Amino acid sequence: MKKSVFMIALAFGVSSAFAQDLTSKKGEPILPEAEDWAISMNADPIFQFVGNAFNGSAFNAAPGAGFLNGNQTIVGKKFIDEKSAYRVLVRLGFTNQTTKAMIGDATVTTAPVYPAAPTMVEDKFASKNTKIGIGVGKEFRRGKTRLQGYYGADAMIWISSTGTKYTYGNALATTAPVVTVGNSTNFGANITTDSYGNAARVTKTKSGMTFGIGVRGFIGAEYFIFPKIAVGAEYGWGIGYQMTGKGKQTVESIGGTTQQLEVETETAGSSKFGFDTDINQNTIFGIQGSNTGSASLRVTFHF
Repeated sequence: MKKSVFMIALAFGVSSAFAQDLTSKKGEPILPEAEDWAISMNADPIFQFVGNAFNGSAFNAAPGAGFLNGNQTIVGKKFIDEKSAYRVLVRLGFTNQTTKAMIGDATVTTAPVYPAAPTMVEDKFASKNTKIGIGVGKEFRRGKTRLQGYYGADAMIWISSTGTKYTYGNALATTAPVVTVGNSTNFGANITTDSYGNAARVTKTKSGMTFGIGVRGFIGAEYFIFPKIAVGAEYGWGIGYQMTGKGKQTVESIGGTTQQLEVETETAGSSKFGFDTDINQNTIFGIQGSNTGSASLRVTFHF
């Protein structure tokens, strides 16, 4: 009888030791509940910091809170109940950037006499970018301990476009003083030739609009290290298609006569189709190609 009581007590003690309490010492629930919201961030900097902390270096940078995906995508969840949640992926990006440079005024034919400064004019390069992506999905969860598995699918659409405009302080001319593209600032892609082979400079470009759609299934697991804070990894398999329309480029040049030419040419469009592991994992603005198959390490906060 004593042996039986002892064995029952031992079994109960062992099971209690391995049981996981799903509330904190303050009574806070460990796992997500119905109506909870969640947001995920890239966990790579955290693991890098922890790993570097043991390498004997005194210059370990603190971890940063990076976006989850490689292209500045915000990923959030809304829990329907403790076993399922809606997912949202969003990026709204609008950028306008202007770069200015000073260059010598080509209409001034006499060199300045010290200490007078040379006469300068301004060249300007303006660029604009639009990136819009929206994704929705649903997640289902399994597990009754701190270790939770989950799976589901996301559907995404995205559009993007770019454009540039160049303004030059020196005009093109074929009479003295001659103004050529050598009197223009090279911003990196604006000094070129026209379709006739003449030296030219770009005045504006406009890309074709890119439109894409994708669907991605995913599976992952996460462990709740603190109440409502989980570290995990996600892996997926997706299919996607995107199409880019024709663009335009306008250049100005001087031909074999004194006539100034402004030539507009079309740039070809393109399309992509892909079906592969995590084809839309790291960026929802285009089909993933360089890191196909890599899982995403993430930390998720629930509130």
